[in-house]
Amino acid sequence: MFNLVLFGPPGSGKGTQSENIVKSYQLQHISTGDLLRSEVSRHTPLGTEAKKYMDQGMLVPDEVVIGMISSKIDETPDARGFVFDGFPRTRTQAEALDKLLEFKNTKIHLVLSLEVPEQDLIARLVNRGITSGRSDDNEEVITARIKEYHSKTEPVARYYNEHGKLERVPGHNSVPDTFKLLSKHITKYLLPVA
Repeated sequence: MFNLVLFGPPGSGKGTQSENIVKSYQLQHISTGDLLRSEVSRHTPLGTEAKKYMDQGMLVPDEVVIGMISSKIDETPDARGFVFDGFPRTRTQAEALDKLLEFKNTKIHLVLSLEVPEQDLIARLVNRGITSGRSDDNEEVITARIKEYHSKTEPVARYYNEHGKLERVPGHNSVPDTFKLLSKHITKYLLPVA
């Protein structure tokens, strides 16, 4: 089983590249946001627990999120592997994920971080705001979101770099060119499905 963490600031193309990776390599996509919504809508014990926090506007505790990830992995025992999107966001979460995967006799093999210059991210997000009508995509809000992303995820990137798993990939190219760069790293571990 091959496990990949995909990092990228808002506007880096992470969502698009996650889809490309999932499709080409036939991996399962684990988005913590999707997991939370699914568990809550199915009224699972973990979903009920998570809903208590969400209803109060609080963050769902790491152990609940890890429990959901564990359930998702158990539900798909024949998976070729997983793409983790939006998790881990902290060093503590990365350590907890490592423990969970070790318990399941697997590990994170590779962490890919999409690197895009800040001015490109701002331009992409402002444009996305214009085309989607999202009011939160103005330059001031975008800059704050990018700064928050870097301050929170850089310690996680350092953690994986210390373990020799981090690869920084330029993400300012076209979607196909960026995917080729990502694929160069993935195919060291897993070949695409024809």
